Amino acid sequence: MNERRSERLQKLLANAGEGSRRGLEKRIEAGEVQVNGQAASLGDTAGPGDQVSLGEAVYRVVDKPAFHRSIVYNKPLGEITTRNDPEGRPTVFDRLPGVKGGRWVAVGRLDINTTGLLLLTTDGELANAMMHPSNRVDREYACRVYGEVDGAMLEQLKKGVELEDGPAAFGDIVDSGGDGQNHWYHVTLLEGRNREVRRLWASQGVTVSRLKRVRYGAVHLPHRLRMGEWSELAAEDHTVLREDVGLPGNPEGQLSLRPLTPRGSRRPGGRGKLSKKSARGSAARGKRSTATSPKRSPGKSHTKKFSGKKKPEQTRSKPRKKR
Repeated sequence: MNERRSERLQKLLANAGEGSRRGLEKRIEAGEVQVNGQAASLGDTAGPGDQVSLGEAVYRVVDKPAFHRSIVYNKPLGEITTRNDPEGRPTVFDRLPGVKGGRWVAVGRLDINTTGLLLLTTDGELANAMMHPSNRVDREYACRVYGEVDGAMLEQLKKGVELEDGPAAFGDIVDSGGDGQNHWYHVTLLEGRNREVRRLWASQGVTVSRLKRVRYGAVHLPHRLRMGEWSELAAEDHTVLREDVGLPGNPEGQLSLRPLTPRGSRRPGGRGKLSKKSARGSAARGKRSTATSPKRSPGKSHTKKFSGKKKPEQTRSKPRKKR
């Protein structure tokens, strides 16, 4: 007789994009998760056919891996990386395409005054792995700095400075040119703390007047992707991202959650082309929309290339409705 397969609740919910495992463990302990109508306890599992509830979300456990999608979004100035904002400000989720049987999870955040690459996926396991500090997935930013910058300051920023929430440093800094006191640099980070790029420069007495993320791990911001538009990654590229953080590229025999409650409606967006070349830890590979790219930063090397599989012709996302 075959033993019934089951999986821990926090893993199932995390893979469905409901949060990190640590955060979900706290919600289980707080009594927010139910299995078949009964309050769950930390350590409980669920198997095929079970019903799992978290807040208004209701799922059925199915005996097959979920189909996942990932997209690159070029975030404009003034949008926030949250689903609902009490102040009614525009969010990045307003422009995203609809997704069946899942939800978009932002891999890291960009603050309201930062533009550029935002990677979103329906694969919660991938999102959590890419954001976890132990995987050392680097981020690259183009920043315009106002003020006098000298070599000693750059060395100090690479060596490390003490911020209010602990030590921080740039993995690399490359001069990208500029005139007068406005100068462009490309910098890399191996973590994503709140406003970390701005705070690092501020520690040296200079101000970041413009900030744009241009790469996250293996994913580059496509050269022709306009602000407010998104570009979907090919299935092969999603597999590369999983393998790059130590996850199985095509998981087999995995349980997953199928939503039983409909997600909120989302406005369809445009579908674009993916940057043909990208590599983790090396911003110098492939064509770039900005001037100079940093050297290879610390961390694991990545030798796989994205497929560059041809996508349908890019169209602009529908304009946002006035609030």
